[in-house]
Amino acid sequence: MKLISAIIKPFKLQAVREALTDLGIQGLTVTEVKGYGRQKGQTEIYRGAEYEVNFVPKLKIEIALNDDLLEAAVEAIQTNAQTGKIGDGKIFVFDLERVVRIRTGETDKDAL
Repeated sequence: MKLISAIIKPFKLQAVREALTDLGIQGLTVTEVKGYGRQKGQTEIYRGAEYEVNFVPKLKIEIALNDDLLEAAVEAIQTNAQTGKIGDGKIFVFDLERVVRIRTGETDKDAL
């Protein structure tokens, strides 16, 4: 079992969600986050005054899945989140040691 944690641009969420749904992935968690990497923030203008935004708004998507779906899911996220410009984000993959569905007590693959 794996956990994918992907940081993407907010306007790419719908395309990524649809691609993951097409793969049969039934659930994901989305969190609004802020951060910076090579993008290093951006300059904005508000009421005529220029100011620097150090942390750029992004979305973090988390998906727990079986190993057999991993490569297809990573490819779907990369393809659908990509704009070709700086700040497209990153995909992280972690091993999942254990999963428990709280309602039923099912564990591991049955809980996904």
